[in-house]
Amino acid sequence: MFHATTILAYRGDGYAVIGGDGQVTLGNCVFKGNATKIRTLCGGKILSGFAGSTADAFTLFEMFERILENKKGDLLKSVMEFSKEWRKDKYLRRLEAMMIVLNKEHIYILSGTGDVIEPEDGKIAAIGSGGNYALSAARALDRFGKLEPKEIVLESLKIAGELCIYTNNNIKILELK
Repeated sequence: MFHATTILAYRGDGYAVIGGDGQVTLGNCVFKGNATKIRTLCGGKILSGFAGSTADAFTLFEMFERILENKKGDLLKSVMEFSKEWRKDKYLRRLEAMMIVLNKEHIYILSGTGDVIEPEDGKIAAIGSGGNYALSAARALDRFGKLEPKEIVLESLKIAGELCIYTNNNIKILELK
């Protein structure tokens, strides 16, 4: 079984942050420890990250970037169009990947079934093997701490790395201010 990554995103008034670890495992072995699973899109106006099969994720990134370009960077319109295409294409429906996309105004999880999910709080989302660990830590740090958004993402991913065997502490972070 292929397991990969933890991605955590945090969005607030006028900022957006996404982070991901670097671990990719195959069975009970670490396949790679320094993978990059986050990137900027749309000339640096949108942040994104993926969990799942790397080849599938690159296919989805390319498709999403094309749609973003056609929709002139409108994130909401782009995720809705992306979802429609993902659902109706037999090849794409078999892809094993999830994505988080966000800007300063919106945050969405794009699932492997073509669903578009907006987090209930509208500001914290996580995917991947260690996603629930990172999400729990981020919610607690956000609720009870006084950390900056970038620090919340970093510390939450470190906590996930301590608990999830499919997550490491080789963390990369991107932010929009």
